[in-house]
Amino acid sequence: SSAETPAALPLPTVAQDTAADYASTGLSLGPHPLRQLRAQLRARRCRDSRELQHAPHGAPVRAAGLVITRQQPGTASGVIFITMEDEHGPINVIVWQHIATRYRRALITSRLLMVDGPWQHVDGVRNLLAHHLTDLSELLGKLQAGSRDFH
Repeated sequence: SSAETPAALPLPTVAQDTAADYASTGLSLGPHPLRQLRAQLRARRCRDSRELQHAPHGAPVRAAGLVITRQQPGTASGVIFITMEDEHGPINVIVWQHIATRYRRALITSRLLMVDGPWQHVDGVRNLLAHHLTDLSELLGKLQAGSRDFH
């Protein structure tokens, strides 16, 4: 019986660990993927969810997040509600029907979505009113982050 020498494999990177977590379970207990992408998102002038909490009502903002849910209730007259998530928490997005039609591909297929529009802060409820949607999913690489969509 010959003794086998264990292979000296390199340790996975944080990004590889996160991708493996998402591929197997759909979430990660390690660093949030957007934490690893924040420098690239800042270069695109994206604010994080923590910064948005201090934005005044009506301020034009840009934010990006993993698409967690898309909801289009039958009673909402074509309005779609998106919940995105970044490394600090959720961002609620309202997409009117004409915007949904114009940016349909980004709306439906994005895993990582960038949204431009006015910040709404009324009676303690905070939403980003979408005027422009951009699919940034290519920044995620092999990360398999999926949304839960409700119709």
